[in-house]
Amino acid sequence: MKGKKRLDIILLFSALALVGIGIVMVYSTSAIIAGDRFGDPYYFLKRQALFAAIGFVLMIVMMLIPYESLKRLAYPILIVSVLSLIAVLIPGIGHRAGGAMRWLKIQFFSFQPSEFAKLGLVVFLAYLLDKKEEKIRSFSFGFLPPVLLSGLVIALVMKEPDFGAAFFLTVMVFLLLFVSGARVIYIAGAFLVAIPVAYTLLMNVGYRYKRLMGFIRPWDDPTGTSFQIIQSFLSFGSGGLFGLGLGEGRQKLFFLPAPHTDFIFSIIGEELGLVGAVGVILLFFILTLRGIQIGLSMEDRFGTYLALGITLMISLQAVINMAVVLGLLPTKGLTLPFVSYGGTSLIANLVGVGILLHLSTHAERR
Repeated sequence: MKGKKRLDIILLFSALALVGIGIVMVYSTSAIIAGDRFGDPYYFLKRQALFAAIGFVLMIVMMLIPYESLKRLAYPILIVSVLSLIAVLIPGIGHRAGGAMRWLKIQFFSFQPSEFAKLGLVVFLAYLLDKKEEKIRSFSFGFLPPVLLSGLVIALVMKEPDFGAAFFLTVMVFLLLFVSGARVIYIAGAFLVAIPVAYTLLMNVGYRYKRLMGFIRPWDDPTGTSFQIIQSFLSFGSGGLFGLGLGEGRQKLFFLPAPHTDFIFSIIGEELGLVGAVGVILLFFILTLRGIQIGLSMEDRFGTYLALGITLMISLQAVINMAVVLGLLPTKGLTLPFVSYGGTSLIANLVGVGILLHLSTHAERR
């Protein structure tokens, strides 16, 4: 029996709560750095609030656009994603920072095409897997096309280079293929093929190898390769049950690198304690659960794959980020969705939530 078409308020509340926590924590973690670097302690706060406002408007727009229209836009979205990822690699067009070409800069605004490419790839895969529903168990016609087209996007992201995002996209694609009913033997085979490629990319690039060794033996080089993760450990360890108090963290005082981006979860643990960290985890869990419920309640496969893909895009990145911060995975350079500082990521994730909220109004049962 169909339920009433109503917005998923729990999903909306979870996403907005994470955005609100993010804005507060971005200010708490970046005020001193921003004051020292830009002479304005509110520099990152103002930009994050602006990005949140833009993302909120786009979220509302996506709530009003029929999700079926994304089917017609699947190929254009993929083409734009690929072209933007190519453009970022062209000297004079792409903007280099931190040794990587990951940004396109337009006047005063710069953005990461790879963040929008994640969402674009989800939309395209949802369309392609729905289209190939009857052939998905076929290697040549069902499994190979989405793998090759996804591989193009992943290769371009890897070229930037952004190994963390490439790893994330690879796992996301395999999981979506598994959900769609692709043969496990094909997925396992592709995974086995990817292992030597990943091994080569890790072992033959100096800084990646050092990161891996820093993960395996963090105490061998506490002031060098492992400095960041050890400072993260110290952050969590000093937080206790209830934390030192909002704004009272010490590791953000030029000890923990990137406290407002990749390692913001460490400062949450330090200032808000185990209670605050668990609260953030619960919000992601609720958002993930609602997203899965929406996906499983859709009447058509495109809506199902779209909802599950967006949910996976957000939740998988959150899990990887928190695992890195806790020392369970090597450093990846992935931000915590909605919470970390970063305009492109925040806007792309809010657009994804807007699509999910629209899908929730078409769910078969609630």
